[in-house]
Amino acid sequence: MPQKTIGDQELALLRFVAERGGATVGEAAETFGEPRGLARSTVLTMMERLRKKGHLTRRLAQGVYRYTSRATARVVMRDAVRDFVRQTLDGSVSPFVAYLAEDADLSAEELAELEQLVEHLQARRTEGEP
Repeated sequence: MPQKTIGDQELALLRFVAERGGATVGEAAETFGEPRGLARSTVLTMMERLRKKGHLTRRLAQGVYRYTSRATARVVMRDAVRDFVRQTLDGSVSPFVAYLAEDADLSAEELAELEQLVEHLQARRTEGEP
């Protein structure tokens, strides 16, 4: 994914577009922007910024631009978490783990998913992967 940083609102819009497999400005303005009090022009500006930063592409279809994410929603979120850990937590996951242990209200499904991730990490370490 491109290295230019994006803000929280841009990340939310990028996730919106990625999760839907693409969107026009009108679709994004109505479904994403209106609930957040964002004008259509603001959504357009954000989509164009994301395109210029390399996160979105666009193509003309029937006289309307359709924007699509260069990455899947899963990759978008993974990269956002990676950037947060690197930039905000100085590369350490310990504060995040402490948050999960002390403050997070995890469902049984989320806890099971975390346990599977830990098992996967332990297996990778045993196999000698980085």
